[in-house]
Amino acid sequence: MMHTNFLTRFWVCSALTIPVLLLANPIVLFLLSSIIFFYGGWPFLRGAVHELHTRTPGMMVLIAVAITVAYGYSTLVAFGVPGTMFYWELATLIDIMLLGHYIEMRSVMGASKALHELAKLMPPAAHVLQTDGSTQDVSLENLKLNDRVLVRPGEKIPADGVVSQGSSYVNVSALTGESKPVSKKVDDTVIGGSINGSGALTITVQKTGSDSYLAQVMALVEQAQKSKSRVQALADKAALVLTIVALGAGTITLFTWLGLGSTFNYALERMVSVMVITCPHALGLAIPLVIAMVAGIAARRGLLIRNKAAFEQAANLDVIVFDKTGTLTKGEFGVSDVVPLGDEENVLTLAASLEQHSEHSIARSIVAHAKEPLLPVQDVQAIAGVGVKGVVNGKEVRVGNVKILDQAPDVPKAKDLEAQGKTVVYVCSETQVLGLIALADVVRPESKEACTRLLEGGYQLAMITGDNEQVAAAVATQLGIKTVFARVMPDQKAQKIIELQKQGKKVAMVGDGINDAPALVQADVGIAIGAGTEVAIESADVILTKSDPRQVADTIELSRITKRKMVQNLVWATGYNVFAIPLAAGVLAPWGIVLPPAVGAIIMSISTVIVAINARLIRY
Repeated sequence: MMHTNFLTRFWVCSALTIPVLLLANPIVLFLLSSIIFFYGGWPFLRGAVHELHTRTPGMMVLIAVAITVAYGYSTLVAFGVPGTMFYWELATLIDIMLLGHYIEMRSVMGASKALHELAKLMPPAAHVLQTDGSTQDVSLENLKLNDRVLVRPGEKIPADGVVSQGSSYVNVSALTGESKPVSKKVDDTVIGGSINGSGALTITVQKTGSDSYLAQVMALVEQAQKSKSRVQALADKAALVLTIVALGAGTITLFTWLGLGSTFNYALERMVSVMVITCPHALGLAIPLVIAMVAGIAARRGLLIRNKAAFEQAANLDVIVFDKTGTLTKGEFGVSDVVPLGDEENVLTLAASLEQHSEHSIARSIVAHAKEPLLPVQDVQAIAGVGVKGVVNGKEVRVGNVKILDQAPDVPKAKDLEAQGKTVVYVCSETQVLGLIALADVVRPESKEACTRLLEGGYQLAMITGDNEQVAAAVATQLGIKTVFARVMPDQKAQKIIELQKQGKKVAMVGDGINDAPALVQADVGIAIGAGTEVAIESADVILTKSDPRQVADTIELSRITKRKMVQNLVWATGYNVFAIPLAAGVLAPWGIVLPPAVGAIIMSISTVIVAINARLIRY
């Protein structure tokens, strides 16, 4: 790994730097410094070539110029040319830069794991039905179009296809963002990677390989990762300026002293002093130290920073887009309303008693919400696609959807609840409706405060979901969100982010599911709820480990503090050049004031200490 390579080079070069600082023999210093230059400096020399080739000179060019000039000139002095050796400046500069780049690179590792996590959604094999009715386990790579596949209860569906036999409820929340399991029966389509419920299904395969839904989502993530532009760091901009200054000031210094009649050796020493001093040690640590410090503070507050450049962008956001299911809501059904109709008051107890042995998510929610002891039941029978019936306290009770009675009932209150985006369960006797139980995706208690803080901060909020308009509008109204995108598939989520970006807005995406991964990567800042799926976490720039939407506002505030500290550090890291470069060039030499390289090194060291202390003073 590249970041561990920097660390290894740092430890080796640091060990060799100790004798360079202590010894005085020119030949020994040359040998040790040569190892440091070629081994420790190689990443910077190679990086400089790349920057020049792509016409984007920055930090690598500046470092390469400084270490090359210092090494080349010191080598001439070691073998007899009059002057001062810069070997210890060379060694310490390479050490500091290696450490700084290690810290920086480590903070942005991990985004490439997203595709691996996506692939883990699929089962290792599929149960392909044979002509004699038996099944044979076949790897997904060997699945063919029109193969008939058996999917047992609780298993992952291995490919996109159509149900040819059976009925069940399928959990598709990780793929499409729909918060409740979806009923699937003969001729309905299913998506590979979704999870089958309690019924066995036979699937006729329609799409395999790169044509499958999940493969297309993976392609979107990979494409967004490759196309996402790299944010130009402030340090690179400073390095570009200093590179121009170093080369320009060094050249002017050389020819000025030659024009004044000085010896070539003296003019060369002045030029080298300028070029070495122009590359401050502190510049290599100015931003990585702040990021490392902020990462520690953030981690203690439940924020994990994976992408430094994107995290910096959080200070400039215009729009925060929230996924609904699992982000603003808990991603699980809860009972929101119990409405008795007629004389029966124990509607919830009757329903929970009948549903107590069911594995369906709605049934589990009803049972979990019941407070009173449940009643014994007999003759429980499932009604496929409708609900369940049984005998409770000697009376027949039915629980299910609007089709649970032979003749569909007309209950105005049920229509009102459905208009709010809620799922309505009918509790009935054999002939009449006893009451209604409404369920909805439970909004997180923290979501309202999170949205209020962000709205007060002047940010535009939007919500994006695979759910229908009614469900989406109900949640958005509770939270004060005015921009809502409903019935949005994963590829469309990424497209919505792109549309906002085309309006010139900086966009953050906050989500937790597989269906959010392309949008998380496409956004200027991707923020994942930590309780979400691994692929969402690996695709994100910032992870909220506490699954608390309020931490989005914390992330933005911490980003603002980080940006302010980075600017301060860059000023400390480079500001001394304003007077150090002229002194190193010999502007005040006629009055006997010349900045020796050793004094310049001390100033650089002081600058490094100030940068480190300033980073330590970050408070949030």
